[in-house]
Amino acid sequence: MSIELWYWPQIPGRGEFVRLFCEAFGVEYTDMAREQNADALVEHMHGLEGIRPFAPPYIVDDEVVIGQTALILQYLSDKEGLGSGEMEVDLQLFQLQLDIADFVEEVHSVHHPVSSGLYYADQMDAAFDKAQHFRADRIPKYLIHFDNALAARGGPFMLGQQPTHVDTSLFHIMEGLDYAFPNYMKQMQGTWVNLEGLQGAVPDIESLADYLASENRMEFNEDGIFRHYEELDEQ
Repeated sequence: MSIELWYWPQIPGRGEFVRLFCEAFGVEYTDMAREQNADALVEHMHGLEGIRPFAPPYIVDDEVVIGQTALILQYLSDKEGLGSGEMEVDLQLFQLQLDIADFVEEVHSVHHPVSSGLYYADQMDAAFDKAQHFRADRIPKYLIHFDNALAARGGPFMLGQQPTHVDTSLFHIMEGLDYAFPNYMKQMQGTWVNLEGLQGAVPDIESLADYLASENRMEFNEDGIFRHYEELDEQ
């Protein structure tokens, strides 16, 4: 049975982490708000009973309703038998997915350092300062962490030759950084060789290649998490 994915239809955002996983591993899903509209998403979320997700993305799998990107990916990975089969290792993968969630929030805070409720134009000065620290300190700290994790397993994926939910998420992280900070990422090319290798290996996953080449994959834009503003990528 196809799961329902509920996320905003205009942006890749956090929903794209779920889409990439499903496409890579053949998990059937229906992108509900893209087939309907954003109003349908709001109406559906507010109509849920019990403990509701705080915000999209969330999935509906029969009677199961789960929010939070990292938890969605862990749930689907377990359901489809796509982990290592060892609890200790699978918990480490989930840990990395939570690290990714922390990093995604930091990415968003670069262009919205004061408040997510304000427009970028209302906080440009603070964003400029935040971007300098983000490029100098935060990107290297996170990417070194992920690169070392890949090196520990021998690559190209977190389980060696077996791709996982962490790999599709890191692929999206690298693609997003290339879009948001092209000057910086070009300058740093060769620094994170394992991550760069993963970025090249993930598109070779046969079931994912068609999606990446299709119109179904939304392009990054200035309404999402990874945004390109020239002034925030100045070297």
